[in-house]
Amino acid sequence: MLVRRLDPILVDRIAAGEVVERPAAAVKELVENAVDAGASSIEITVEAGGRRLIRIVDDGQGMAPEDLELAVERHATSKLPDGDLFSINTLGFRGEALPSIGAVARLAITTRTKEAETGSMIVVEAGVKHPVRPVSAPKGTRVEVTDLFAATPARLKFLKSDRSEAQAVAEIVKRLAIAHPTVRFTLSGEHITSFTYPPEEPGEHGFLRRLSRVLGPDFNENAMAIGVERDGVRLSGFASLPTYHRGTSASIHFVVNGRPVRDKLLLGAVRGAYADVMASDRHPVLAMMIDLDPRAVDVNVHPAKTEVRFRDPAFVRGFVVAAIKEAITRFGTRASSTVGTRTLESLRPQGGLSSRPAYGHHRPSNIRPSSGFANWQAPLDPAPQAYAPAAGLAEAQATLPDLAAPSADSRAMLAAIEPEMEAAPLGAARAQLHGTYIVAQTQDGIVIVDQHAAHERLVYERLKRERASSGIARQLLLIPEVVDLDPVDADRVLAEASMLESLGLVVEPFGHGALLVREVPSALAGGRIKELVQDVADALAEWGQGAANPLEERLDAVLSRMSCHGSIRAGRRMRPEEMNALLREMETTPLSGQCNHGRPTYVELKLSDIERLFGRR
Repeated sequence: MLVRRLDPILVDRIAAGEVVERPAAAVKELVENAVDAGASSIEITVEAGGRRLIRIVDDGQGMAPEDLELAVERHATSKLPDGDLFSINTLGFRGEALPSIGAVARLAITTRTKEAETGSMIVVEAGVKHPVRPVSAPKGTRVEVTDLFAATPARLKFLKSDRSEAQAVAEIVKRLAIAHPTVRFTLSGEHITSFTYPPEEPGEHGFLRRLSRVLGPDFNENAMAIGVERDGVRLSGFASLPTYHRGTSASIHFVVNGRPVRDKLLLGAVRGAYADVMASDRHPVLAMMIDLDPRAVDVNVHPAKTEVRFRDPAFVRGFVVAAIKEAITRFGTRASSTVGTRTLESLRPQGGLSSRPAYGHHRPSNIRPSSGFANWQAPLDPAPQAYAPAAGLAEAQATLPDLAAPSADSRAMLAAIEPEMEAAPLGAARAQLHGTYIVAQTQDGIVIVDQHAAHERLVYERLKRERASSGIARQLLLIPEVVDLDPVDADRVLAEASMLESLGLVVEPFGHGALLVREVPSALAGGRIKELVQDVADALAEWGQGAANPLEERLDAVLSRMSCHGSIRAGRRMRPEEMNALLREMETTPLSGQCNHGRPTYVELKLSDIERLFGRR
C-alpha cells in the first residue's frame, strides 16, 4: 500500500475532531482567546445550540492585519513567546483553535487594536482562507462561527439536541466565569436562560460574590473560606458545609493557574476530605483556585485541556485534603441554612389555605383546660402512637394525637433558664418530643436536635481522639458473648483481629462461623454486641482487606460503624440535665453539625421565620 501525504484541508479537519467535538468546545476555545487578550467584557451568543451560530465579542487588545492573517494558520500562536512548553501562563497556546474551527465551519473574525484607525476582517470557509480586508470595527475582536460541522456533516449526527448543546455551552461559560471573576460574562441565545455576570473586584469578597451568582444565593451563607499556602502552592476559595450538598459532582469547580479543569486527582481529593461527614452518594459545592509554578503542572495532557498532570500529585492531593478537612473541622458545628429553610417549607400550609391562625375557631373536644396541664409528664415508655402527623400547619382536618398517651416530655420546662445557657449557640433544652428530638430555646429562636444522630457523632469523635492519643479504652465483658455470623464474614473479621483490638474490640474464633467477643470499647459498653460485630463485618467487606485503601480511612470507617451502637437510641427518654449536657458537648465537638452519614444533627429556626410562618409578620 502506497504512503501518501494527506491534503492540508483534510489534515485540518482531522485535527478539528480533537479540538472541537461539539459547539461548547468551540465556545471554550474562543472565550479563552478573549481572556488571554485581556478582555474585561465578553459577550457570547448561540443559536441552535451553537450549531447555526456562535458569536463571541470582546473588548480585548485585538490584532493587527498581519497577525490576523497568521492567526488562522495551524500552530501559529502569540502565547509562547520563548517557545518554552513547560512554562505556560496562558489558557491557549497550541495555535489550533481558529484553524480547526475554520476547517469545519464558516469562520469570520473582525478585530481592531487600540492604536489602529480601522479594523481588519478575515473569513475562512471549510478550510479555505480568504484575504484580509479593512473594515470599520470597535476596539477588540468579534468572532462569528456559522454552520458548524457543515464541512463534516457526519459529525452533526453525533450532536445532541439543540437544548442539550446550549446547556453544555452555558456550563462552559459558567466555569470560565468562576475562573475569571473580574471579567464580565454575558450569554444569550436559544434554548438557554440568558444571564450576565458583572465584573467583581479582585480578592476573596469579589470571588464569593461571583460564586453566589453562579452557584446560587444560598452558597454565600453556607460556604467555608479556605486560604492556605505551602511549598509554593497556594489554595484559595470556598467549600460548602457538609450538610449543603448536591446529587452530582457538577458543582465542584477547580481552577489551576486560571484554567478551569475537571481533574480526577482533585475530585478524588474532595471525596476523601468529605468522606467522614457526607454520604457517598452526595457531593459538596466547591470552588477552589490552585496557583503554583507553571513548571510544576503539565496542562498539555488532554486535547481539550480539561485535565492536568502535577509534578508531585501526592503532595497536591494531600494538600487539598488537609485544607478542606481543616475548614470542615473549623466550621463543623454549623448546619447549613438550607436545613432550616427546608424545615419551614415543609411546615407551610398546603392546598392554598391561609397561614394566619383561625382566631375564634372551636377548641378540639379532647383538650380540657387544667391548671396542672403544664406540669404533666409523659410516661417513660409510652405506647407507640398510631397517628400520622399533618403535612402542614393549616392542613384541612388535621388530627391531634390522643392526649391520653402523648409523646412530649416537658420536664425541662419546669426548670428556670439560666441566661448563659440560653445564650449558648444551641440554647437550653425545654422538651423532648417522641423520645427522639430535643427542643431547645435560644435567644432568637429554637433548635431541634436529633439525639441519636448527634450522640453518634460525639461518640465517633471521642473514639477517634482516644485512638490518636493513648488508645481506645476497653471494657472486659463479665460474660463473653458468642456471635454467630456468616462464615465468610467471620473469617473477614478474624483476619483483621489485630486491627480491631487496637480499636477496642477483642474477638476470638469460637467454632465454624462463630466469634467470641471478650472486650468492647468503653464508650460502647451496654450496646448491642451482635449488631456491633455485624456492622464491623459489613464495614470490612465494603472497604476490603489489604492496602487498597489508606489505613487511616479504613480505621475511621470501622469506628464510624461502631459508634452507632454506643449512641443514645431514638425512643429513649432523657432527663433535662442529660439533654443540656448533650447540647454543650455538641458545641465543643468538631463536626457535630452532621452525623457520620452526612445528615444534619440539628435544625435551627429563627424567631422571625416562625413569626412569618404564623402570619405575625
